[in-house]
Amino acid sequence: MPRGWGGKLIPMTRRARHTPEQIVRKLRKAEELSAQGKSADEIARALNVSTPTYYSWRKQYGEMSVDDAKELRRLREENAKLKRLVADKELENLVLRDVAEGKF
Repeated sequence: MPRGWGGKLIPMTRRARHTPEQIVRKLRKAEELSAQGKSADEIARALNVSTPTYYSWRKQYGEMSVDDAKELRRLREENAKLKRLVADKELENLVLRDVAEGKF
């Protein structure tokens, strides 16, 4: 833990990672709070996020449904898997090229 003024230990807060589905659900709650006349700062506080995070989420996920968010997560996971496969094949091709040229 880092030390603050006077050498006292300061506990570090852990940054929460929200899934797209959780974000969309929180944004629906934010819409309800907004309809009640709450400010953006009050909404962010109620969602336990910072105001910039709230605005960022609104920009990125504002028009999504929960099903859209699930599909987005699935596609991101599939994309990451495909990127790993391509990287592995590229590495394999590099090794084979080096062996063929006698650079081993």
